[in-house]
Amino acid sequence: MRESMEIYPRTAAERAMKLQEVLLRATSGKIKWWQAAELIGISERQMRRWRKRYEEQGYQGLLDRRRRKPSSKRVPKEQAEEVLSLYRDRYFDLNVRHFHEKLGEEHQIGLSYTWVKQALQAAGLVKRKARRGVHRKRRERRPLPDESDASWRLAAGIRKKALDERDAAKERLNFHELTCPTCLHNQRNPHSVK
Repeated sequence: MRESMEIYPRTAAERAMKLQEVLLRATSGKIKWWQAAELIGISERQMRRWRKRYEEQGYQGLLDRRRRKPSSKRVPKEQAEEVLSLYRDRYFDLNVRHFHEKLGEEHQIGLSYTWVKQALQAAGLVKRKARRGVHRKRRERRPLPDESDASWRLAAGIRKKALDERDAAKERLNFHELTCPTCLHNQRNPHSVK
């Protein structure tokens, strides 16, 4: 168990200890298995998997298997410290982009821009920029008209009146075409403007 503590990060080991404690309580019958799953925040099916792994492998089975081997792309600790000390001592007046260029040109340190920026931010050497705002800002909805504001009714009444007049004029024209003897006999409308 001592070896696992050295290989795994402290948070992974703490999670495994919590899981072991809950599994032991469920195995002893102090809590039900579904309650154990709820305590950890997993499904009952996943709880059965953890139980089986604990019975087969013991405490080692509870450790997160994704964290067993460190990433091969991980930046060595000495190099990370060198980058931070370079910024702190020599390049404190440069922004992140220019500092990243200096690392590559003068010090032959080929780290990604994102890694450099995040390392400087985590060390508190560079401030994080505020998140940008929303691309499209939505306008506030106009308030619904209330009973006291009669201006919208007036506008709606004027529009309705204009539409009614237009329809009445159309009806008169249609009636005229139907009743006028010259309009009935001629193919084209004699009243139309040429």
